[in-house]
Amino acid sequence: MKAPQPKNKNARNINLLRNIPFFQSLSDQDFSDLQHIFVERHYARNKTIFLEEDTLNYMYILLSGKVKVIHSGLDGKEHIVAIHQKGDFFGEMALLDGKTSPATVVALEDTLIAIISGKDFEKYLLKNDKILRQTISILCTRLREAWMMIKVLSLPNAEDRVRAVILIVSDFYGYLDARGTILSSRLTHQNIADYSSVSRETVTRLLNRLARDGEIEVLENKDIVLKPSFTQKPVVL
Repeated sequence: MKAPQPKNKNARNINLLRNIPFFQSLSDQDFSDLQHIFVERHYARNKTIFLEEDTLNYMYILLSGKVKVIHSGLDGKEHIVAIHQKGDFFGEMALLDGKTSPATVVALEDTLIAIISGKDFEKYLLKNDKILRQTISILCTRLREAWMMIKVLSLPNAEDRVRAVILIVSDFYGYLDARGTILSSRLTHQNIADYSSVSRETVTRLLNRLARDGEIEVLENKDIVLKPSFTQKPVVL
């Protein structure tokens, strides 16, 4: 993988980077001194951002767009490990332990990413006590997220897994309005299927039934509205 070339960074992107958990504890001057380590790179929709062998090279911060983290099982089937959007970051664990991550990251839409090289990560971040403490907190959060997805896959039937996935995703990426909890149309039936380890056809059939039962509503722009009857139905994890 070639080292990305620097581009000018606008104030909006700098503000977003300033609010990434790694950097929130820094003074304005300390953060300003680090700005030179960020390199911006654009990826078109469906473009592979990195493969497993690239994970030792960079940490990635999403400035805009959305990506999916996937890995293939022994059966060759693709499984979604996570979906990241603006303000999220990934790749830091491989830089910490020097091991590759068994995953590939693909852009779900046109995406702009700030990249930190492994060399700069070690030189400027790991030697800062404030950032090091924040790193420990971030790793604990990652571990809890992994436990949650393991629990989802252990649920006994397809409907429970699909419901659990939708609820988990809504906690991270949904927003409330008068109609209920809104999920973006960019969470496709295939995305839900990959998350919950069921077929796309099963997801489509379940969502159609949930719509008929009034638990969800699919809007004209394909956004999904989760009604209270859906969000309040218990799913044991």
